[in-house]
Amino acid sequence: MRILTGIQASGKPHLGNILGAIMPAVELSKQAGNESFLFIADLHTLTSLKDGESIRSNTLSIAAAWLAFGFDTEKNFFYRQSKLAAYHTELMWYLNCFTPFPMLANAHSFKDKSDKLSDVNAGLFTYPVLQAADIVLYDAHLIPVGKDQRQHIEMTRDIANSVNKRYNKDIFVLPEARINENVMTIPGLDGAKMSKSLNNYIDIFLPEKDLLKQIKKIVTDTTPLEEPKNPDNDITFKLYSLMASPAQVAEMRANYEAGGYGYGHAKQALHELMLGYFKEAREKFDYFIAHPEIIEEKLAIGEQKVQPIAEATIARIRAEFKF
Repeated sequence: MRILTGIQASGKPHLGNILGAIMPAVELSKQAGNESFLFIADLHTLTSLKDGESIRSNTLSIAAAWLAFGFDTEKNFFYRQSKLAAYHTELMWYLNCFTPFPMLANAHSFKDKSDKLSDVNAGLFTYPVLQAADIVLYDAHLIPVGKDQRQHIEMTRDIANSVNKRYNKDIFVLPEARINENVMTIPGLDGAKMSKSLNNYIDIFLPEKDLLKQIKKIVTDTTPLEEPKNPDNDITFKLYSLMASPAQVAEMRANYEAGGYGYGHAKQALHELMLGYFKEAREKFDYFIAHPEIIEEKLAIGEQKVQPIAEATIARIRAEFKF
């Protein structure tokens, strides 16, 4: 089964990205019978970020993170969207010609910003069509997404199905969304969902002292050190519980409920847990960042490997247009 995942080059992955998306996706890619297509959606990134140096730096950080968590580039496909832009954008144009205007006007990616149209560029408006091209170009069967992306996969199916019906043949594979209803919502420093845009994230790849400084910013209540605390209402405890063993969680809960255990102690424990839990990934990430030529080589090989699949899809649709 072909599984496809795209990640915008919007910044270094944070703890929420890693626990909620990267680690589950890597595990899925390891299952027998699956082949994963992981690409960095740097063309999509242009809708919000225009600085080339930032996009390149973010691309290397994202690639390094996936490699650090064990994504197998020999078994799977690992590439940059921009290096195959000729195929993605050509197919996007064909799909544009089968996409009704109201469909795009109702897309969440547009409607969420449509109250201030001066901030909406054409790239953002047609974002779902490029996303559809990204998917059907590689005959992907399964697209793991959050609930907020379900609509875009349904739009992809509708657009691809319009083409198939028009020519009465299966030119495109109709993808299925894989919605994990139990996907983790990782709390940020302030308790809201961890997000770059809210600047409430934890960067697990920071040097040890800087990571501790970030963890110390986690918001807590004003319960005095000596008094018992409710762990279920505490952000630090929630984050600790996502990575700790059942025995460690039970011990931490007992510490909270006994009193005499401060939030500073809990944050120090979270820091130590994260350093151990992510030890190997942190070391590998630093290695790849220090050797960008290795990342470049792996991406270049992936781009060569995936190109024939893109070419075959373009050839199928061109044949219908007699191009």
